[in-house]
Amino acid sequence: MYIPAFITESKDYQSCAEFHGHTCMGLTIGYLAATLAMEKLQVERAADEELIVIVENDACCCDAIQVLTGCTFGKGNFFFDDKGKMAFIFGRRDTGESIRLVFDNEVLAVPTEEQRMLDEIRDGGASPEIIRAYETMSEKRIDALFAAGPSRFFSVSKHPEPLPPKATIAPSVPCSRCGEMVMEGKLEHRGNEQFCRDCAGR
Repeated sequence: MYIPAFITESKDYQSCAEFHGHTCMGLTIGYLAATLAMEKLQVERAADEELIVIVENDACCCDAIQVLTGCTFGKGNFFFDDKGKMAFIFGRRDTGESIRLVFDNEVLAVPTEEQRMLDEIRDGGASPEIIRAYETMSEKRIDALFAAGPSRFFSVSKHPEPLPPKATIAPSVPCSRCGEMVMEGKLEHRGNEQFCRDCAGR
């Protein structure tokens, strides 16, 4: 899908694309979500755990969000809540404020006439004039859409739930069966023995 140059040529977007490996609409949605959320929360990229993100999918958008927000699994401020939704929660630890963004799929709906031309192109029967007319119409619509700003793409609401706790640092101890070292809080205790999750499931 066509993405306007004023988006793809921005330094922040290019950083996202370099990390992700290519440009796509999924990456762009994450870029827009992070841009909007950080603006609304009035925060900058997290150096530590000042900002947290909870993503409700594991699609391309998540890469852009990590790049722009500085929230990562390694820092313990990036969380995956697998609901299969194009939705994202952003929160500030210092104030406890958090918001949830939900992508509006209807915003990318293709108008009837544009869709008719696209179908004709896909069927292989479109003239060069039809192809040019479709490209002009589509690009003009998408340029106007992106020019309206990130808020055009999402519904935004306050997120009333408490933020996840900060990452904990715990010692590692050996599993009673395999002997591999495991973070203490991740072990399952059975009698006087303690097992990693792999061994506990055997």
